[in-house]
Amino acid sequence: MKRQATKPPVLDQIILENLVDADGVDLRSGDSREGERYTGAELGGRDLTATSFRECEFRILSLNETKLRGASFAECVASDVQAPIFSVPRSSWRDVRIERSRLGSVEAYEAQMRSVQIDGSKLDFVNLRNANLTDVLISDCIIEELDFGSATIQRLELRNCRIGTLDVTGAKLKDVDLRSTDFSAIHGLEGLRGATIDDAQLALLAPVLAAHLGIRVE
Repeated sequence: MKRQATKPPVLDQIILENLVDADGVDLRSGDSREGERYTGAELGGRDLTATSFRECEFRILSLNETKLRGASFAECVASDVQAPIFSVPRSSWRDVRIERSRLGSVEAYEAQMRSVQIDGSKLDFVNLRNANLTDVLISDCIIEELDFGSATIQRLELRNCRIGTLDVTGAKLKDVDLRSTDFSAIHGLEGLRGATIDDAQLALLAPVLAAHLGIRVE
């Protein structure tokens, strides 16, 4: 029986045109904003709970401790964003790209993500527990700890990344490609079912897999 190839994420093209420059001064929790560009805006520490952004661009700004619980992002691009604390739990992301950003503690548990790319960025701790991810590409990133605990993930690729600790405890994976990424540690080995790794990664995981299965190597 021929083995089926791992399906890659399918990402929609994001085209932003005729954006209006905005300073964000009048942004309020629960607002619905469309077709705006925020460059260098002072959004750190603001309460933007349940705010909706559609066809928006965020450039060279701080989102540190900005409250974005339940926020919605659709057809949005963010670049050069700084946020030692990036709080987006239970948020919704569709057709979103993040580039060249520095994010510290990312609280994105129970988030819904579809057609999302994170590229060329550095992240410390990423909490995606109980999240639902479909068609996600994380490329050329450094992540200290990536927590997929109890998440449901379909068509995700970690491409050319360096991950300190990956936690997949209780995760449900399908077409998750880890082959070009380096890991220092993986927790919750049973959660790797549905992931694709290469021969070199398998060799590195062999001692951990043996210990997990109770196999003694002498």
